[in-house]
Amino acid sequence: MTLDPHVRLTPLGGLGEIGRNCMVLETEKSMLVIDCGLMFPDDYLLGIDIVIPRFDYILERKDKLKGVLLTHGHEDHIGALPWLMSHLNAPIYGSGFTLGLVRNKLREHNLERFITLNRVQARDRIVFDDVAVNFFPVCHSIVDGFALGFETTVGRILHTGDFKIDPAPMDGHATDMDGIREFCADGVLCMLSDSTNVERDGHSLNEREIMSSLSEIFKTCQGRILVTLFSSHIQRMQEVFELAWQTGRKVAVAGKSISSNIELAQELKFLAAKEGVHIPLEEVPTVPDRELVLLVTGSQGEPLSALTRITAGEHKSLRIHEGDTVIMSSRFIPGNVKAIYRVINQLYKLGADVYYESIHNIHASGHAYKEELRLMLEAVKPKYFIPVHGEYRHLVKHADLARHCGVAGERAIVLEDGQPLTFVQHGIRFEDAVPADAIYVDGKGVGDVGHTVLKERQLLGGEGLVIVVMVLEEKSWDIIHGPQVESKGFVFAQQYSHVLEDAQCIILDIFENVPPGDVDKLKERIRSALRRFFRKVLDRDPVVVPLVMVV
Repeated sequence: MTLDPHVRLTPLGGLGEIGRNCMVLETEKSMLVIDCGLMFPDDYLLGIDIVIPRFDYILERKDKLKGVLLTHGHEDHIGALPWLMSHLNAPIYGSGFTLGLVRNKLREHNLERFITLNRVQARDRIVFDDVAVNFFPVCHSIVDGFALGFETTVGRILHTGDFKIDPAPMDGHATDMDGIREFCADGVLCMLSDSTNVERDGHSLNEREIMSSLSEIFKTCQGRILVTLFSSHIQRMQEVFELAWQTGRKVAVAGKSISSNIELAQELKFLAAKEGVHIPLEEVPTVPDRELVLLVTGSQGEPLSALTRITAGEHKSLRIHEGDTVIMSSRFIPGNVKAIYRVINQLYKLGADVYYESIHNIHASGHAYKEELRLMLEAVKPKYFIPVHGEYRHLVKHADLARHCGVAGERAIVLEDGQPLTFVQHGIRFEDAVPADAIYVDGKGVGDVGHTVLKERQLLGGEGLVIVVMVLEEKSWDIIHGPQVESKGFVFAQQYSHVLEDAQCIILDIFENVPPGDVDKLKERIRSALRRFFRKVLDRDPVVVPLVMVV
């Protein structure tokens, strides 16, 4: 590893995917980790709870680690911290709201007392040996987010974090373009920028437009209003409380995550409700429907969320009333679309009216659209450009946009996870790839479920399981019990009893032709013969598990 002035960027997640954001910035003396996020599993990852980055690269160099820098508090940027910090004792730097979320997360894993949390403010500058970090506020769908400006021995680097440029922000939640321009005035070596919405032309909706749309709904609804949103969207919650007060309604909250985030936001002065507007859930039965707003979890159709349980009639105190209006004020995450529409259909069955993003302007993305990305490029004017936070097509299109904005073609670089890039005094150098594959968390198991186990789960889920039980007497090699054929997820035993009986006959034939004492050969022949039989008779290929015991 070179000791000459350099800065190395090593992405461990977040490139070519939405989630698992984690970037390592390394100089001669220092190493900093930018974000440490998780990703929620795709449908094919059966049984997997979450997906996190592989941390080997960080842990092998932990003596050089100065800190973990957090751009904001979304799960795809902070959710994997407990798994990293269980192996480290490095300080964490972030905004007050971000650290509040982190503190709760570390507490759940009994790590809070071991980790130092350092709150930073807008325009703060922190020096770590040979690198300094500047924090610039950005507008996003969560409050208190930052872009990061790095001063290194080979030049300045800007990481935008997740951002949008709102021309008329509410409550001062603006992207600090003046601060960013000032930081970039003497030239920027490289910019890393959010690519999520590069395919969307123009400018993103702003919160004033969303507030206006919500206001019309609040003014015209005669029954209860149920609002579901991301539990971290404090600004949208503030709008709900404000509109409730304007229209003479009370707000009750159902859902642990929203309740705890509201409490944190009130403590940090990011949210304030007029006196008497926010009521306990227990008081809901005393409030007329036309005077009530319910703020509930469940924007993604999560099975255990408040809205899903209310819709299913399983909530302990709330039910859908005919004439209710449900506002789903969030985007539909692709993997959750079926679950969300299942909830929406059930809401209509119960007599509710539903507003959602695809048909009403009730949600604004927190990520910059194409013209806002162009504005950031034109403000920063980087020598090199690396798109981050997006699927591969987003990264390619963002690199193309950078070239149109004046970045030299060969300097708009699309990296992938595990592909380090080093900046030196007079150029760049691509390093050998490092391990950056996804790590699957299943319950308390971390990394113990791989492709082989997942393939077995898919086979079990798709074809089912057949268990064959036989008990044999060791000396005589007589059958004491069985063969017993059990179906689990393969066929309905009563309807296909004749098939299972035929399978028993096949097993007995095999048993007669296997030399006494050769249990392994008996198992293997049972397995292969039954698989052939089931494929021929039912065109199915279950997992066959022979259990042969000798006593």
